[in-house]
Amino acid sequence: MEILIINFTLDGMTEQEYRQVCNDVAPAFAAVPGLQSKVWLADGEANVYGGVYAFESDADVERFLSSQLFADIAAHPSLADPVARRFHVLEEPTRVTNGLVPATA
Repeated sequence: MEILIINFTLDGMTEQEYRQVCNDVAPAFAAVPGLQSKVWLADGEANVYGGVYAFESDADVERFLSSQLFADIAAHPSLADPVARRFHVLEEPTRVTNGLVPATA
């Protein structure tokens, strides 16, 4: 499993407007191949927003990062100063702590 964390600030958009955009685009994210989950993040006091994405594989992350959906979001003029970090999940201890890794049969 691979984790992608993306953070950005809002520029020229209120948090309420951002929340509406999130609601509007959530179905498109739900349809991303290999995306197991997305957690939407908001810290209005610090003006930091973003998401935590859990993907099945590194190839799924690559496919998402080269998708039109990602390009459209990255080009949005009100989402400023984007930062993206990728992580590989340590599956064994993550299972022990009831993390995102599915249980093995």
